[in-house]
Amino acid sequence: MSTWPRQSPIDVALRGVCPRCGQGRLFRGLLTVVDRCSACDLDLRGNDAGDGPAVFVILGLGAIVMGLVFWVEFRFEPPWWLHAMIWLPLTFGGAVWLLRLLKAWLIAQQYIHRSTELEE
Repeated sequence: MSTWPRQSPIDVALRGVCPRCGQGRLFRGLLTVVDRCSACDLDLRGNDAGDGPAVFVILGLGAIVMGLVFWVEFRFEPPWWLHAMIWLPLTFGGAVWLLRLLKAWLIAQQYIHRSTELEE
């Protein structure tokens, strides 16, 4: 059995890497978790972040964006198309980035606390 250095959940989340070795990619595409780590062959199929990240992103990012939308509207009164050009890409990009970050962090926490069946 190999001894792997402990990975920081924050480092795993920011870099999007395997929670065991810190080398292999955690995601295939935008939000799909890989089946196995390409570096250490850790089985990641049992890891499920569930709806937790989505709830936090919807509530947190939604509150921030809506606060900014109201501030921009009342301060500058831009036309509706400018609102769409500003807030749609910002919301989409922020949502994807936060979902990846929170999903990776929760998977790292699951690995550290062994809340899923993992092959060693």
